[in-house]
Amino acid sequence: MIHDTTPPHSFPTEWPNALAQLIPDAPASMAAPTRRSFLKIAGFASLGGLALGAFPLSSLADEPAAAAALKPTQQPSAFVRIDTDGIVTVTINRLDFGQGVQTGLPMILAEELDADWSKVRSEHGSNDPAYVDPVAGMHITGGSSAIRNSFMQYRELGARARAMLVSAAGRQWKLDPATLRTEAGQVIAPDGRRAGYGELAEAAMQLPVPATVALKSPSQFRLIGQPTTRLDAKAKSSGRQSYGIDTRRPGQVTAVVARPPVFGAKLVSVDDKAARAVPGVKAVLRVPAGKGLEVVAVIAEGYWPAHQGRAALKLQWDSSAVEKVDSTRQLAQYQALARQPGAVHFDADVSALAKAPRSIEAEFVFPYLAHAAMEPLNCTVKIGADAAELWLGTQFPGQDGIAAAAALGLKPEQVRIQVQMAGGGFGRRATPGSELVVEACQVARAARAAGIDAPVRTLWSREDDIRGGFYRPMHVHRARIGFDEQGRVLGWDHVIVGQSIVMGTMFEPWLVKNGIDGSTVEGMREPYALPMRLSVHHPKVNVPVLWWRSVGSTHTAFVMETLVDEIARATGQDPVAYRLKLFDEGARRHRAALQLAVERSGYGKRKLAAGRAWGVAVHESFKTVVAYVVEASVQDGRPVLHQVTAGVHCNLAVNPRSIEAQIQGAALMGLSTCLPGAAITLKEGVVEQSNFGDFSVPRMPDMPEVAVHIVPSADPPTGLGEPGLPPLAPAFANAIASLTGKPLRALPFAMA
Repeated sequence: MIHDTTPPHSFPTEWPNALAQLIPDAPASMAAPTRRSFLKIAGFASLGGLALGAFPLSSLADEPAAAAALKPTQQPSAFVRIDTDGIVTVTINRLDFGQGVQTGLPMILAEELDADWSKVRSEHGSNDPAYVDPVAGMHITGGSSAIRNSFMQYRELGARARAMLVSAAGRQWKLDPATLRTEAGQVIAPDGRRAGYGELAEAAMQLPVPATVALKSPSQFRLIGQPTTRLDAKAKSSGRQSYGIDTRRPGQVTAVVARPPVFGAKLVSVDDKAARAVPGVKAVLRVPAGKGLEVVAVIAEGYWPAHQGRAALKLQWDSSAVEKVDSTRQLAQYQALARQPGAVHFDADVSALAKAPRSIEAEFVFPYLAHAAMEPLNCTVKIGADAAELWLGTQFPGQDGIAAAAALGLKPEQVRIQVQMAGGGFGRRATPGSELVVEACQVARAARAAGIDAPVRTLWSREDDIRGGFYRPMHVHRARIGFDEQGRVLGWDHVIVGQSIVMGTMFEPWLVKNGIDGSTVEGMREPYALPMRLSVHHPKVNVPVLWWRSVGSTHTAFVMETLVDEIARATGQDPVAYRLKLFDEGARRHRAALQLAVERSGYGKRKLAAGRAWGVAVHESFKTVVAYVVEASVQDGRPVLHQVTAGVHCNLAVNPRSIEAQIQGAALMGLSTCLPGAAITLKEGVVEQSNFGDFSVPRMPDMPEVAVHIVPSADPPTGLGEPGLPPLAPAFANAIASLTGKPLRALPFAMA
């Protein structure tokens, strides 16, 4: 592949002040790093592919000022490769782990390029500076920001590449480029002459990159907005798709790591005699794990002997100096904290609570959740004499590259991260401390020191993945609400207890305000005009935590939407009508999404089967609004979800087929939080769950019918990777509550 032959580039220091679109009130200084135009120097022509704008080094001094002013993120050379046969390969600046950006981003670029879609391919990028998020200024896949932040970027990339091809054709034909047009991968002259992009690419790559380009009007779109089959659909459906776990390098060995059963425990002794006797085992190594801790790596010819070797180890750990978390005790501690005010986020006057004619007091409990992606964590590391190369599916390739360099004693520009397709992640592949990468590098470094000069793939088992930490934090909410007979809320006093995800990370300066992690409270009060006093406690607990698909909205949406429904039921009002009345002035998109879901579901018009009830919820996360109207029942004491109708407001729909898939998948993942067994618990510091036998996920019989409807819009697109998850659980819970008369106040559901 071309990227394998590209020489190392000079890498800027990773920007810690990132996530401009994901962090409220981000400072204006959060801009992508500027630098003289970035050049791709690889020998594209000799490999049959031509990158537009890849100037030879000797031309640097003569490069036009306009092109030189462009940032690396604006140079087509890093993103577009056109082979002589007309195949267009688009490099994506994000990780695709199921959300479909490896189709969505190429669609956007191909639209402005006027490419023949049947000849468009895609590939992942690297930790190259060209692939930073152009808004956040760092390498990141997260916050449902890929399409939102790169929509204009990829349009302009496509338009620049098209302009260069047209200019090349004009020179070849001695015609004014303004007289030429493009269509389906060809430049067409007024007299009917045609030249394919593959024919023109070599000449086009010698031309300056235009600094400004004209973009299509939405009325001219031919690809954007059309339901389009994903580029990876055939490979995935036929089992030929390669993921990070499938990385195979010449001479590669596999490492399996023994980690402490209690987080932070110290390794006391190792008896590895039996492990070394396992056929295929090459070495058993003590490896530093940071903070004075160690783990034990078993290096073998493949996964199975490494796994067997680890099972044969006799290890002693000392956990006397660390907290041994017990879920039962932790819940009691959280409940006690929830009865006390914490750091104040909203400070409305709630004095009217004492005299309100109606009231609700509610406590909600949300457990730790594992990410449990289908592809367990993995990272392959190849160490050379003065450089290193890593293969993994990562949401933070830039940060991981810097962490890898530090672990290997190299400079950041000596480390190349080859981003691989990932089989899920849901936030788990975005650790600010790059723990997976650092461990894999330490293992590879130790193996090299032991005489094993080969690429090392560190591979986690399913049990490692579920017991390995970095969970969605456990939370307890406590609410006191006073309202009148018309449902007018007079006062709402609310306390949240839960660990902070970002305190102690590079994101703390921008996400923590007044001692409150903004991801903990996102979605609270919105989009309702409510007099709420909200305070937060962030206890320190010896359990590593991380964002989990839709982050704070995993619990705040459930709390808000079930309580709003409970007030509606208590005052005899239709839940939909009550929400429409309660929405604040800025809830135009909420209103449109909810009304669309209601209309398409037949809510209030269609008679349900006996024993079924409607449930409704609407929530905005990451700038996209999703409303659900569901049908549910209770069968033999077990909640059953039958049908889901979604109304989605994501502004311009780039690929409606991908949107449908994302909503269906997110709804299923939302359902997973409702079912018995969907919790991570600890006893004396040890995680009790280990695999899908005791950490439940929905099975095929649990999957409801899901119909997805999109609110038409021409506004710039927002994101879809996460917003479909939060409103599913409250909509389901509201349906069950209307059947039983008892509100559900815990996930997974606790049916009395």
